[in-house]
Amino acid sequence: MRFLLPTQRRLPTPPAGDPAFAPLEDPRMYWPVQRARVSKVVREGAQSLGVPVELGLLGLWQHELPGAAWVERIGLPRRAVELTLGDKLILHVNPNDLIRATHWQGWPHKYRPTSSAFIWDGEWDLRRGDLRISSRARFIADIDAHRGDLAQSEAFAKYMARLRAGKPWSSHQQGILLDSEARILTFLRVYLSFMDDMAVRGFDSTRGKDMLGVAITREGRLLKINRGLHRLAMAQHLGLPSVPVMVKAVHRGWWARVTEDVRGKQALERVCDALLTCAPEINPGPLDPRES
Repeated sequence: MRFLLPTQRRLPTPPAGDPAFAPLEDPRMYWPVQRARVSKVVREGAQSLGVPVELGLLGLWQHELPGAAWVERIGLPRRAVELTLGDKLILHVNPNDLIRATHWQGWPHKYRPTSSAFIWDGEWDLRRGDLRISSRARFIADIDAHRGDLAQSEAFAKYMARLRAGKPWSSHQQGILLDSEARILTFLRVYLSFMDDMAVRGFDSTRGKDMLGVAITREGRLLKINRGLHRLAMAQHLGLPSVPVMVKAVHRGWWARVTEDVRGKQALERVCDALLTCAPEINPGPLDPRES
């Protein structure tokens, strides 16, 4: 039996791999990619096992059976709500209005709501970041401004600094290793190709791993959450008129005001109707971190 060295092994399909990044996939990322794949399989397996239970809990709440109040108190199972409401959770907004996002950096985990719940408690909606000055917005504007010579961009300088320090940037989710000047330039060109494709074809919600996620604040405003920040930054930079977003969570204060203590289908119908009136939050929050 002949054993292959890591550099001789064929790289398995990365969990978040995109065909555009194929030229940058490196066999030396074999084991990091394998660990990411195993983690994804375990996570998705646990989620699939939990879905029937979550649907059962939501059904209990919908039919106002004993325990319904407890199901609502723990926040309603998010995946069950998404499966039940489907496209009713999808809103279309002007990306240039979606400028505020939940800001978790430096925020203790005990204060962060659980992603498994649809109703979120706490002050998460009072701590907001400004996407107009985010690292993704700067990155997109930077490579577009230097598309004629990407070697003059800030992004190129950043990745080259890591390479010279002996710590080249890598991604176990994509199987990428930027260990040469040529690879860095190719990486930046791929992002430019994504932006150019969006400029021609519009926003493709199926291109990324997940839809752009938003949460509803206590005041009924939209805050950006989770993944898709590069795609949103491209849409903003290009001035697209509309992008689809999915409501992943709502603040309990807003929920209580909209449902007025009714449960079941009637409560979900009220929530769906109220979502149509929700607009992006544009103002800073009282708990925003100080900018350095």
